[in-house]
Amino acid sequence: MVDCIIQARMGSSRLPGKVLMKVDSKNTILDSMINQLKYSKLIDRTIIATSKKMEDDVIEDFCKKNSLNYFRGSEKDVLDRYYQCAKKFESKIIVRMPADKPLLDPTVVDKVVDEFNKNNYDYITTFLPSTFPSGTEVEIFSFSALEKAWNESNLPSEREHVTPYIHRNPKKFKISNFKNDIDLSKFSWAVDEKDDLSLVQKIVSRVNHEPILINDILTILENEPKIFEINLNVNRNTGNEKSEKEDIEFLKNKENQSE
Repeated sequence: MVDCIIQARMGSSRLPGKVLMKVDSKNTILDSMINQLKYSKLIDRTIIATSKKMEDDVIEDFCKKNSLNYFRGSEKDVLDRYYQCAKKFESKIIVRMPADKPLLDPTVVDKVVDEFNKNNYDYITTFLPSTFPSGTEVEIFSFSALEKAWNESNLPSEREHVTPYIHRNPKKFKISNFKNDIDLSKFSWAVDEKDDLSLVQKIVSRVNHEPILINDILTILENEPKIFEINLNVNRNTGNEKSEKEDIEFLKNKENQSE
């Protein structure tokens, strides 16, 4: 069974509450992700993994209202949240999706799932290095790989970002990177900031069918390149920079404790 676990919380540092912000008159970012995933032929279940913080009660309410599977766990230790969620639902293969991808492409998801299954990988991704637009990346791992990472990860970055321990230890896991036919990594329709949401809203308003695929967006790009300039100045590395600082602080404290 292949489960897509979407990590979603209201406490985004750059755009608080973004997961329930509207991409059109009806659908929130979470709605859009769930709708896109319905067109995947290889995803069996979609599960929302949120935190136990009171501010995330609204996400639980959203899940109940829409009859969605959900789990609540640690806010900061997202690796533990994934592990406990996968354990509860007895997930065997996990597709990881942060809730910033309203325009994820279900055909890309299926291609990567298929590649994972054919080759018996522990972990496969599309960003080592990336050749897909930001907002369409895919990560897939086995429950056993997740459990190993959960047991052995110590650094804050490994606990927060779920999979760094796996791709930092290629000798411990069978890893692969799935490449696109052409490099589209310079483009982004992930939602990190308000300008990103504006771009997504413009894209959604120009497509009158579901699902919205990468090729649909590239057609808009070809016809209206100016609208894609709206989010050119968004810093995509803010989260990584914060994690690097936390790792350095963690290692310093560990060193001081051992003296």
